[in-house]
Amino acid sequence: MTNWPDYELLDFGEGRKLERFASNIFDRPCPQAEADSRAQQEVWRSPTSKFIGDRVGAGTWRPSPERSLRKPEREIWCNVPIAAGFKMFVHPRPNGQLGIFPEQFISWQWIADRVAAADRTLRVLNLFAYTGGSTLAAAVAGAEVTHIDAAKQAIETAKLNAADKYPIRWIVEDALKFCRREVRRGNQYDAVILDPPSYGHGPKGESWSIKRDLLPLLDLCGQLTAEHRQFILCTCHTPGISAADLSAYLSDGIFGHCGQPPKVGTLYLKTADGRKLPSGEFARWPGK
Repeated sequence: MTNWPDYELLDFGEGRKLERFASNIFDRPCPQAEADSRAQQEVWRSPTSKFIGDRVGAGTWRPSPERSLRKPEREIWCNVPIAAGFKMFVHPRPNGQLGIFPEQFISWQWIADRVAAADRTLRVLNLFAYTGGSTLAAAVAGAEVTHIDAAKQAIETAKLNAADKYPIRWIVEDALKFCRREVRRGNQYDAVILDPPSYGHGPKGESWSIKRDLLPLLDLCGQLTAEHRQFILCTCHTPGISAADLSAYLSDGIFGHCGQPPKVGTLYLKTADGRKLPSGEFARWPGK
């Protein structure tokens, strides 16, 4: 990972990871680290807060972040060294998440570079956009972004991150439903970013299953970018879906097997001593 003063993966192992955000250290579950041994036992002794419980269900931060944060204003902001003004709010959640996904840093940098290299203002669609890291990466580089997420609370955090500085449309909607409507309307985008969950629900109870619904969604994304396609980025954290699988999904849904294949790879977090923690897969087009 590129040097990021406000973030550091300190250690991982035994099903957990230890991370520093600004001056605060969080100990939380990490299934990808289940088979690893911890390299530095001493750094685990005094985190700012430790998550106790199942990461996909209700859990507890101990001590509670409201009591333990090491900043007098009781908030953590992480500056992201991609562009001035790109910063994200760290928000400990009952499911063990923090509202920011550092493994996506290389994706954010790639998005910003693609937008900045364009000879015009790009219209970017970000699906399953959550708290807006990819949205901000596109917006700070000059894009007009449509940010779609089914969770109103996630969009409220994304708005906080953006601070009303950029031309972003915020829409609480089911991704498939939104894309079907945009295709019917004949709307077009220059780029699509998506980070689909394994399972989920839309704001009106619509069900999502990545193995059932990703290919139809990518077909819609292909239609929505058919006229002026500049880039496509899909990241995935679903066990059992490899980078090669993700490439096949994009080829089937958007490019065809005779088209230029997307570049694929693994998202990593890396400690200062070079240990890598796999944290998802990516497929992106073009492959530069």
